[in-house]
Order: sequence, then structure tokens, then C-alpha cells
Amino acid sequence: MDSFIRVTGARLHNLRNVSLSLPKNKLVVLTGLSGSGKSTLAFDTLHREGQRQYMESLGMVTGLVSKPAVDSITGLSPSISVDQHLTNRSPRSTVGTVTEVYTYLRLLWSRVGVRPCPGCGKDIPPSYAESAESDDDAEAGQAPCPHCGTLVPELVMGSFSFNKPAGACPACTGLGEVIRPDVRRLVDGGKSVAQGAVNGWNAKYTDWSLPVLRAAAAHYGFTFDAHAPVDELGDIPRALLLHGVESPEFRRHFPDTDPPATVSGGRFEGVATALLRRYNERADDPEYRERAEKQGLSKQPCGECAGTRLRPESRAVTVHGHTIVEAARLPLTDLDTWLAGLRERSDGDEWLLVQPVVADLEERVRRLVDVGVGYLTLGQATPSLSAGETQRLRLAALLGSGLTGVLYVLDEPTIGLHPSDTERLVRVLRRLRDLGNTVLVIEHDLDVLRAADHVVDVGPGAGRDGGRIVAEGTPEEVAGAEGSPTGAYLSGRVAAPVSRERGGGDGEAALVIRGARAHNLKDLTVRIPLGRLVTVTGPSGSGKSTLLLDILDRAARRRFHGAGEQPGEHDGIDGWEHLGKIVTVDQEPVSRLPRSNAATYSEVFTPIREVFAARSMGALTPGHFSFNTAGGRCERCEGAGVLSVHMHFLPAVEVRCRACRGRRFRPEVLGVRYEGHDIAEVLEATVDEALGVFQDVPAVAGRLRRMADVGLGYLPLGQPAPTLSGGEAQRLKLAKELGRRSAGRTLYVLDEPTTGLHAADTARLLGVLQRLVDAGHSVITIEHNVDVMRASDWLIDLGPEGGAGGGRVVAEGTPREVAVAGASRTGGFLPG
Repeated sequence: MDSFIRVTGARLHNLRNVSLSLPKNKLVVLTGLSGSGKSTLAFDTLHREGQRQYMESLGMVTGLVSKPAVDSITGLSPSISVDQHLTNRSPRSTVGTVTEVYTYLRLLWSRVGVRPCPGCGKDIPPSYAESAESDDDAEAGQAPCPHCGTLVPELVMGSFSFNKPAGACPACTGLGEVIRPDVRRLVDGGKSVAQGAVNGWNAKYTDWSLPVLRAAAAHYGFTFDAHAPVDELGDIPRALLLHGVESPEFRRHFPDTDPPATVSGGRFEGVATALLRRYNERADDPEYRERAEKQGLSKQPCGECAGTRLRPESRAVTVHGHTIVEAARLPLTDLDTWLAGLRERSDGDEWLLVQPVVADLEERVRRLVDVGVGYLTLGQATPSLSAGETQRLRLAALLGSGLTGVLYVLDEPTIGLHPSDTERLVRVLRRLRDLGNTVLVIEHDLDVLRAADHVVDVGPGAGRDGGRIVAEGTPEEVAGAEGSPTGAYLSGRVAAPVSRERGGGDGEAALVIRGARAHNLKDLTVRIPLGRLVTVTGPSGSGKSTLLLDILDRAARRRFHGAGEQPGEHDGIDGWEHLGKIVTVDQEPVSRLPRSNAATYSEVFTPIREVFAARSMGALTPGHFSFNTAGGRCERCEGAGVLSVHMHFLPAVEVRCRACRGRRFRPEVLGVRYEGHDIAEVLEATVDEALGVFQDVPAVAGRLRRMADVGLGYLPLGQPAPTLSGGEAQRLKLAKELGRRSAGRTLYVLDEPTTGLHAADTARLLGVLQRLVDAGHSVITIEHNVDVMRASDWLIDLGPEGGAGGGRVVAEGTPREVAVAGASRTGGFLPG
């Protein structure tokens, strides 16, 4: 039996007729510059063909799963991918639900939970609950309390589910939070309604609404003054404007008067009420709901359940003194300890009942701790997880599957991991390998590369300059390979950037965050030097994102932009007078719309279209060169280049549009060329290639150069926004922000900007950040990348652990000062 996966003639995307042999049942790392072709080889070629061959072997229809552009691949196994994309963005999804740990907790509480009788207040013992059904959908019966005879619903698993009526808090339906109008953002209190006080109302809608408001006021016998500032309106006119005639806020003033029957007669809905109604009606449209929240709605913890999601009866049930809410709030490491003690605390009969449940729970929790997410709690919502955390949850599930003979393809599993946790991750990858699987990892982390059995370096550059195998073999062999960018860093022939040591002394301007207490922060006061490159470090879950994103960023947006989102709990922030604005660049998608792409988001497509319109000598306008509007686009596919074909019982398939052959535009538009390229060819070009074409057009070249500077030179201009990784989306946002005119000194806050970057790309990005600081701005990053830490002027190290064990400042100072701080896990990775 062949012990290799053999690839011959792979030509997909930028791969240049690649042929190679990968050893099976080994830990294999694919590395190389961003855009070199690693993902194309791993996911689009090997993983896709592994799936296709497996489906074919089962006799399933594979005609719709096309074979990748490769001559042959032999020795493949069934393939499972673990990428960075979050598939479940439901606010009802939590760490506990996606890992099924919470499901087992619900089973445990339904079996042996103790709860007070609503009649006599005495405890109903666990033995009473043994007869209860454990089926999730079972309806609870009723049985008399053994003390007073009061009929009490029996406990079932659904009693502890916030997604089931039996367990969910009725006030928030199990979401743990409610949506409330934010009046300050809905209306400008200093203006009158006639002057445009209502945000979101244009002049036409204001003119339509004023007669309705006046009719409503007349119906109830008062006057609505449309020319008085909203802040000076009385309680009754304000209640009418904001909440409408049917709201409790308005009707309490006129309890005996029926509302008007028609809109023309004064049946006014209310600004806040209308926005909240539309928000609830668009539950399946996350982009609309996000806009509505920004316009004037805010999420607040549910007052009835205090954010716990469960009804009171369910929150009162305990297992050895703990409610299920308390258990779900424990970091997984602490939950593991609590579970381990159940054996000693349980009597013989009770232990026989719960032993299988506890054994399963312990195994699942331990796997989660092993992959480095022990600081998470079961109650954390999955949309709040980082890409790396999501990936590690899936990795923990794979450890429990026990599968052998599988090809696992992982995309940068070290994302979001502190360097001290990398060794633990390597052990997990080796466990998967030792089960008899081939583990193929896309990775840039040098410690993971050194731990691999086999390394493949793809390059030497990105985009059209990549797609070749530069070096392969053991880590030592790749380190010695001439012409290998990765080998140069592995061997130390190329050194990482070092700190410029600008320092951050007490006499310098600084932001000071006082009394930070949100989440796990322990009443911190943190000083952030300005005019410096500052990095906040620490283990995963130590409080870095809470400090910078939940507190600093939200407070800054409220101060500079009037945003309504409440910052995390803290006493205050000093030093705003030193800044003109703050720019926060996170890893959220730039857009979920498939028609948005790198060119449209970066706004480089607008001047490109103007260039082509000028070349048409007035025959065409810039609008003709847009695939999003009618005129110049192909109307058969409406500028998409593809058509969706419905396949009845099978998923829809996208096929190339026959009218435009996938080129999106009408023939007369494609006939206009600039420097030998038509508009479709420009969209297919990478940033670096387009920079060569438009080097003499400043409005285009400037934007493209900024994209190249942040490491996106390989990116095709037409790449759809939803397909960008979190790191690519962040760098695209950064490039766009760098092009804005800065009003005064700016603070840039970056959330792990090196995600997805090779060491060579990181060095280039650091050059951009250093230039920002040299220009008088301030840059603060959340980062685990050691190269960024070493190059920073100032470090703030949080910890010493994640979760409840974090939230403190362990060390702060220059990299050299933090390196010698004994309590810092980060210090050991820095130069002394």
C-alpha cells in the first residue's frame, strides 16, 4: 500500500503544474507567503478531491462536484476540513450548545437536581426526580410534593434549555438580553421635528408624518408643536412621537380614550416602536438588524433573568449546591475540577444514576481544555468567538471521534494562541496523527513548523509569483534550503524586526483606563503611552479584547462619534485631549454581500471606472463599468458572471453565464481598454498586477499601494468580500483607513493584525505601523505574534492565565523589561 499522497500537475488558481508527494499518517505543514497557493493546494485541491473520491466510492452523484484542475491525485483518504469560518452566528448558540457539554449538564440536572417546593419551600430530593423523563422534547408531568402535596412539574431536560419553552425565560424568550430603543440616537433633542430631529426621516417622510402627529394630538385634546425642540416637548407629546398611540408609555396618560382608527385620523406608530417592529420582522436579515441597532436600538441584559436565559424555577434547581447557571459560568478548567469532585460528593445510589453522564462530561470538557480553550465558559455566545477559538472547538470534537485513516486539513490552528499554548496544540495534532490519520496544517508559526514531520514551502512569492514548491522535507532540510523564504526564518538567516525602543515614560502623553472591571478584569488601571507602538499581550482569555475592544473602543466611539453601545464597566478614561480620533480595525467581515469585493470596498473601483469612462471618449459613463447597476452590465446574469441553477432535491449549482461567458459586462463595455486591459481583466488582476497597470493614475495607484503595503498584493481585485479570511478583511480595512485624511493625532487599535501572515509579510506590516507612529499617531495591537511583541515600543502583559485566572497586569514596559518579569508567561519568548 502506498504510504504517500501523490499529486501530479496541480494547476488550480496560481498553482504552476505542482507535483509532490506527501507522507501519510504524518503531521505535514504547508507554509509560505500569504497568497502563495497554500490554501488552493490544501483545501481547493486535496480536500475537495478527497471529498469527491469518497462520495464516488459510495455511489453518490458527483457530477456536480467538479474535479479540481489536477492531472491525478492518488493515495487520498476521506477528508475533513477545519477552517476559520464561523458557521453558526445564531445568538442562541453558545459554547455549551455547540460542544454538547451543556446538553449533558441538562441531563445531569434533570436526573439529580434538588429544587424548593413552591408550596412549602422544602427541598424536593433527587430521588424524587429519578422518574422524570430525560427526553429533550418530553413534556413534564406533575407529581405531588412529598412534604406538602403541592403538584410540582417534574424535571426534564427541556426544563434547563433556554431554547425550549419549558426552560426559557418568558421575558426574553431565552436570549438573555432584550432590545431597547436608545432615544439619544433616535432623535436630536436640540432640533424640532420640522427641522429633521428624527434620525432616518428624510424631508418627504417628515412632511408626511407631521399631519398624522397633529391629528393624534387633536384626537386626545392637546397640541403637538412641530417647531419646538424635542427636548422641550412635554411628556405627552414626547411619548406620542417616540412610542405611538398604542404604546403603554402613551396610553397611561389617556387610559379611557381609544386610539384613532386610521393613520389619517392620528394612528401614529411611534419612532421607536416602528423601528423595533421592523427589527423583529427582519429576524432573518442580520445586516438590517445590525443597521437598526446602529440607528437607535441597543441590547441590554434581560431584567427578569439577569442575562441567565432561564426561567426562575429552572434557576432554582441545584446539584450539590450549584445551579446550572453557576456551572455554565465556570471556566472550563474550573468545571473540570468541579466534575472531578462529584464522585466524592455523591452517595452510592445517586452515583450509579449519574456516573455515565459525568464520565461523558469529563471527557468532553478535558478535550476542550487540551486544545487550549479552558478559559471559555459554556454560556459564551458563539458569535463572540474568534476564528481561532471556533476552530479549536471543532478540533476538540475531532479528538473525540476516534476516526482513523482520515486526512485532516486545518487552517492556521495557532490563530489567537499565546506562544506558551503552542506546545499543547502540537500535542493535540500529534494525537490526531497517532490515531492513524494524516494531519495537513496550513501554518506560519515557526514552533509548529519545527514540530512537523514534513514541511512544504510554497512560493517563492504571492499571487502570480507563487504557486511553486520552493522547498520540502524535514524542518531541518527546509531550514537549509536556499531560496526558501520560510527556511531563511527557520534557520535565523533573516532576523525578525526589533524594537526601536521609543519607550513610554511617565512624562509622555498617555491614555489611562481607570478601574476596568468588565468580564474578568480585576479593577485594572492601565496606562497606554501615546505616540508609540504598543502591544497588549497575554494568554487567550486574559482580558485583552475586553480591555481594548469592549472598553476603550466603545468609550471612544461614544466620545468621538456619539455611538450608543455601552462600554464595559470602568471608572473612566483620561487623556482623550491628546487624540483627534480613534480607528479600530477588527476581523469582522467587511461585507456578507457576494457583490462586494476587494475593489469596491477599498473604493479603488470608482477611480478605475472613471479611467475607463474617459477612454470611451464620452460614449460611456463610469456607471457603465459597474456590475452592480443596469446599463453596462450583462443583464442575463445581472453582472454576477454566473447563474444559479436549481436542482430540485439537490443544492443549487452556479454555472458560468453563457451570455457574457462569466465576464459580467456587455460587449461594448468590454471593448474599452486601458493599457491593453478591459474592465473584466482588471477585476481578475491582483493588487500588485493592477498597480503596474495604473501606476500613472494617482487616485488608483495610491489606494493599491496601501493595499500592497499591508500585505494584500496577492489579492485579486474582484475577490468577493465573503470569501476573505478574518486577517484579510482586517488588512483591507486598515488599507482603507490609511487613505483617509487624519484630523489630528489618531489612535489605531488593531485586533491581531498578523493573522494569516508569513514572517516576511509581518515584517512588511510592521513597517507600515512604524510609519504611522513616526507620523505622530499611536498604534496599539492585541497580538500573540512574537515578532510584533519584539518590535513594539511598549508591552502591557495581562494574565497570568485566561478566564478567572486572568484580568491582571502581570508586566508592562519595553520588551526587554517584560522579558525579565518573572510572573509573565510572555517574557520567556522575548529577548533578555
